[in-house]
Amino acid sequence: PVRLMKVFVTRRIPPEGWAALARAADCEVEHWDSDEPIPAKELERGVAGAHGLLCLLTDRVDKRLLDAAGSNLRVISTMSVGVDHLALEEIKKRGIRVGYTPDVLTDTTAELAMSLLLTTCRRLPEAMEEVKNGGWSSWKPLWMCGYGLTQSTVGIIGLGRIGQAIARRLKPFGVQRFLYTGRQPRPQEAAEFQAEFVSTPRLAAESDFIIVACSLTPATKGLCNKDFFQQMKSTAVFVNISRGEVVNQDDLYEALTSGQIAAAGLDVTTPEPLPTDHPLLTLKNCVILPHIGSATYGTRNTMSLLAANNLLAGLRGEPMPRELK
Repeated sequence: PVRLMKVFVTRRIPPEGWAALARAADCEVEHWDSDEPIPAKELERGVAGAHGLLCLLTDRVDKRLLDAAGSNLRVISTMSVGVDHLALEEIKKRGIRVGYTPDVLTDTTAELAMSLLLTTCRRLPEAMEEVKNGGWSSWKPLWMCGYGLTQSTVGIIGLGRIGQAIARRLKPFGVQRFLYTGRQPRPQEAAEFQAEFVSTPRLAAESDFIIVACSLTPATKGLCNKDFFQQMKSTAVFVNISRGEVVNQDDLYEALTSGQIAAAGLDVTTPEPLPTDHPLLTLKNCVILPHIGSATYGTRNTMSLLAANNLLAGLRGEPMPRELK
């Protein structure tokens, strides 16, 4: 009989991906049967002897876990675009192939960025609360005023796929000017928006709205810190949909409480989940969501199917639909 390849899946995944794995006659699939993250000890036990691992961005795949997996492991497929939870150097050293899920969540994440931006700049959670607590007494000229996008300058940190998709959605709102920053100029991509490549300090100083859409790298970790917020306009709104560690949250709290900046909207934090007693959660001018950028049924199903197909192709020695090079 043909020896089945062992696959370990670190969570319940959406049905389309699970169905693809279940149909794989050459694989024996085990999974952590929960919607909650797998404990480290259980992950080490589950991955032992596995040929393939399908993981999520909440699973840290480091040297210790790779050692626990053993020499059989030859494919890791993550159901995410971000790969900062993977020890890539160590993985590469061992000749393990890596699949990921870019492109499929670009539009969904851009939609969420727009939702978060509008929710924050127009103070929607505050307004809803005023309706509920009796604060809505009558129409008042300046009550609950926020900031509009028309004729504004928008700065985007990271003009990759998601950054471009956000800019594309912002154009019809009448944004006057786009600025962007990143590792290098991207003239071809920027041309669609007549976006200008500028330094990070200049983007901070000139933007009415700033959206962080970059990858987490050593260069971007802590990029948005005290100096950054001090350079921003006092009327500016800051939005982060990338990774929590790009922002120094203590410095952001100080900027929001001192009136240095007007408001912030975050879909990502450090840590995740953010403790319920975190100081940022006490602020009216800070909207925080639980990392739901890709959270539509369609997108999550597509992500799970791509992650499954990456894994199966890698195990069979075939080209992966999306392999991290």
